[in-house]
Amino acid sequence: MTDLWVRQAISQLNADANRSADTHLLRFELPAHWGIELYLKDESVHPTGSLKHRLARSLILYGLVNGKITEGTTLVEASSGSTAVSEAYFSRMLGLEFIAVVPASTSTEKIKLIEFYGGRCHLVDSAGQMDVAARQLAAETGGYYLDQFTYAERATDWRGNNNIAESVYAQMSAEPHPIPSWIVVGAGTGGTSATFGRYARYKQHETRICVGDPEGSSFYESWRTGNREYASGTGSRIEGIGRPKVEPSFMPGVIDHMIQVPDAASLAAMHLLRSKTRYFAGGSTGTNLYAALQVIARMLENGEQGSVVTLICDSGERYENTCYNQDWLDEQGLELQPYIQAMEQFLSTGVFK
Repeated sequence: MTDLWVRQAISQLNADANRSADTHLLRFELPAHWGIELYLKDESVHPTGSLKHRLARSLILYGLVNGKITEGTTLVEASSGSTAVSEAYFSRMLGLEFIAVVPASTSTEKIKLIEFYGGRCHLVDSAGQMDVAARQLAAETGGYYLDQFTYAERATDWRGNNNIAESVYAQMSAEPHPIPSWIVVGAGTGGTSATFGRYARYKQHETRICVGDPEGSSFYESWRTGNREYASGTGSRIEGIGRPKVEPSFMPGVIDHMIQVPDAASLAAMHLLRSKTRYFAGGSTGTNLYAALQVIARMLENGEQGSVVTLICDSGERYENTCYNQDWLDEQGLELQPYIQAMEQFLSTGVFK
């Protein structure tokens, strides 16, 4: 029989999900004569402000139903920030201690949010050190390592159960092109692309999946070559996506296309989104948007019409001291204007140069 505390914990997580209305699906205006619609699923409106709210809930439920989390279990995670923010929120809800292993480069805003929700941050020098440190902390505390990079693809029910893919297709049902031609996402764990790709195949939709991958990430080269052991060793400056090695949750077989996105292009697209729509988003959203515009450019070249869906992953408030700070951009050697001009020209002419 399931422990009473575990049953109550699962009920609390389900109640939290019921209290949160689904996230909005927003339109990004494109020239009407293109016959292509671009939509942004705004995951920043979750209670903890990012796409990772869904993942954190699923990971903790996965630990509960598998008997790994019980009353008093210390939860540990390796995260660039957003997943840990959401896990800290749920840990506090359940009365559990939470430790986040995060790179020292993680934005101050994210670290403060983790601590606001009662979590404790353990800083490491680089993304490549996170996994080892998290495993060690879990062993030392007798705790449970949530391990988003391994369990993201299996903790989420890709067949439905109100996952993000099911939500998108339901919200698209009354649109001019209700079955998206493309869904464009980034990859941190790989869980989001795995969920969309599996769901589209399960429902037999003619939707293709594109992953935008930032500089320094291993996913693109691994997908291109078929080598799961490929490791860039550097990781990514775009928080939340891109990894120095290929994570177990990355499922290349459900991805139809990948696009390498320069960091300057990601941040330029993030700034373009704010100027065009007033939506205030982070760098991973910029990666998504830049890749989505590349996909739309290819559709135009091929004379295709249809719809493209991508994600607003989190709010720009978490990056005011970095991605929205000109001094930080200068320190990083990131020149955004050429990419902004190229996107502006594309939106005016339909030609991406």
